[in-house]
Amino acid sequence: MAPVMNQSNGSFRKSKAVEAGKKKAFVTFLGGGGDYVKGVVGLAKGLRQVNSAYPLVVAVLPDVPQEHRLLMVQSGCILKDIDWVQPPKIDKSIGWAHEHFAINYSKLRIFQFEEYSKMVYLDGDIQVYGNVDELFDLPNGHLYGVLDCFCEWHHSPQYKIGYCQQCPDRVQWPAELGQPPSSYFNAGMFVFEPSQATYDDMMHTIKITPPSAFAEQDLLNMYFRGIFKPIPNIYNLLVPMLWTHPENVELEKVKVVHFCANGSKPWRYTGKDEHMDREDVKMLVKKWWDIYNDESLSYKKPLAANVGVKVPKDLSDKEKRGLRPMVTGVVKVPAS
Repeated sequence: MAPVMNQSNGSFRKSKAVEAGKKKAFVTFLGGGGDYVKGVVGLAKGLRQVNSAYPLVVAVLPDVPQEHRLLMVQSGCILKDIDWVQPPKIDKSIGWAHEHFAINYSKLRIFQFEEYSKMVYLDGDIQVYGNVDELFDLPNGHLYGVLDCFCEWHHSPQYKIGYCQQCPDRVQWPAELGQPPSSYFNAGMFVFEPSQATYDDMMHTIKITPPSAFAEQDLLNMYFRGIFKPIPNIYNLLVPMLWTHPENVELEKVKVVHFCANGSKPWRYTGKDEHMDREDVKMLVKKWWDIYNDESLSYKKPLAANVGVKVPKDLSDKEKRGLRPMVTGVVKVPAS
């Protein structure tokens, strides 16, 4: 496993993948038959535009339709089939910050991908505007991510007192509330070392830890406390940072943009939601579409090179539909 801390005894364990010097890759996660597949295809094109040396692996849940699987393979993605991770029961008085967050516990299965020594996770609503291959050269033994912003977390104690780790000097953490919160990263992007043992330990941790509003993001922050190291926000610029902390944003240096604000998903963008009429937001959305629509960024290699099967060039759409179960390039990951 990756050299992360065993939460039960505080010890460190080494990864078989690290010892074997195995390959590295970007990885994202997809479930359902909605339009997030456009984000994955756009991300694949974005990585191609910046000439990344590493492939994009997609962890796909069973409910991802075959047409979406084929579309991603045709975009150069490597698909790995994963099973669901049952979310813990959450108190109705708390609730998930967003209803779809319950599905995100399944994302943790990327820690099972031990054939890779190091991976960079990117949400499907992220786009890469600069080469970030240097992230794979970060020292082993840590999980790396970008500090989140609490300024729009209306349910949180941080919001209630106006505290945010992006500007810790603006409002000091009240002494009567005890120790200030630990550094907290946004789990839409992080650098990690896959490990079956780490995954197994996280599954045990889920069973003994009360769930909270931000689902797997809260869990990851708790689990990797002491192991996490922050990296600059150029590697995961949360779109709300443009108006909550403009003083911390140097847009010309940003390499990775996370369209996590309401109304900011480029493939759903109308410009009518709050803050979405900003010129910087419009510019970033346009850049996303420029990449998505750029035919020169389409995957050039034959489909067979990616999935290990022969697909005749003159195959009709109807015939392709009949072959889809064979050409998804899926590798099974055992259920826990």
